[in-house]
Amino acid sequence: MGRSLFTSAVAFAVMLSALAAVPAQSEEYRLGTMDKLRIRVVEWQTAEGAVRDWPTISGDYTVGPSGNISLPFVGEMPANGKTTSEIADVISEELQQKFGLLDRPDTSVELAEFRPVFISGDVQTPGKYPYAPDLTVLKAVSLAGGMRRAADAGQRIERDFINARGNYDVFVSERSGLLAKRARLIAEAAGQEEIEFPKELQETAEGRKLIADETAFKAARETRLRVQLSAIEDLKSLLQNEVASLEKKIASQNRQMELSRNELKGIGNLADQGLVVNARVLSIERAIAELEGKVLDMETAALRAKQDISKATQDATTLQNDRDAEIAQERQAAEAEIEKLNLKIAMYRDLMAEAMAQDPQAALSTGGDASPAISFSIVREEGEKTKEMAADENTPVLPGDVIKVGIAPVPAN
Repeated sequence: MGRSLFTSAVAFAVMLSALAAVPAQSEEYRLGTMDKLRIRVVEWQTAEGAVRDWPTISGDYTVGPSGNISLPFVGEMPANGKTTSEIADVISEELQQKFGLLDRPDTSVELAEFRPVFISGDVQTPGKYPYAPDLTVLKAVSLAGGMRRAADAGQRIERDFINARGNYDVFVSERSGLLAKRARLIAEAAGQEEIEFPKELQETAEGRKLIADETAFKAARETRLRVQLSAIEDLKSLLQNEVASLEKKIASQNRQMELSRNELKGIGNLADQGLVVNARVLSIERAIAELEGKVLDMETAALRAKQDISKATQDATTLQNDRDAEIAQERQAAEAEIEKLNLKIAMYRDLMAEAMAQDPQAALSTGGDASPAISFSIVREEGEKTKEMAADENTPVLPGDVIKVGIAPVPAN
């Protein structure tokens, strides 16, 4: 009984933690060709009370040119235009029906790698580049090595400045994300309800979004841990009640054995004298033996329940210790990465300062007769159609976009 309730409680805790870990989005990402998915399938086996992994299916998959992915046992299935949650539901349903499983397998589908973006035109190294969230046209151009080299010194300085500024913006954005994460980890390690975010994050829209995301993530992690610990405490309470009930039953059985032994002792002499039939004596002895067997079974059950209580206590301690260790490791990694980004940011800040010192007009100009005019456009697939739209440095880039960069020659005087 106790184990069944514990199984239900843990399953409920896992479900809540999974729901809490899903980020709130106004519109879920739709998959497309060349997106890479990381799929993992696990099955909760009710009879054994254990979780079984499906390594044959779990792994990384790429959406092919046909818009499909191919999985063992499931076969070809459409992925183009679908969300990861829709893919997960289809896989779980297909596996349950194919193998006739009592419990539906749990499928986790996450985006391992976005489909790439393509940069063409007057950039240093046109080609295909991996997509990253919050990618803008300026950041994409920096990935391609900045603007194409020109023979004119002014163009070279302007290109170097744009390249340095693009890399600078990329690293500043990454550093902001790590600062928000570090603040959340510090609060979790100290057990603080409120997160003390750096002031610089509170002054920008991107920073405020990072603050909201990390705050929500902290709440989700705390909810998951609280539900898991609560499930363990509920199990311990049930087991303790079971032990108390068994101890009362053992006391009652011992009392009955004591009465039976007294009765047997009282008629023992009479049986020796032939005043009481032996059947009566045998009946009492048989009753005593049955009572002793029941007491032994109940004592064994009580001992097993006490062992389960000790194991549940250890599980709670292990759960908390694992979480503390995870927080410490993540914080250490975040600190190291922040230090690396600080050095890179300082380097590109110096490069921008050097370009401005050499030729401020070339470094800062954005058009006109003194410098080339840079134009950007994005070619994007919308359904079955392709659309080209004008863009600027801050235009967001989506997976699969083609970014066209052009430099108009300097007008002759």
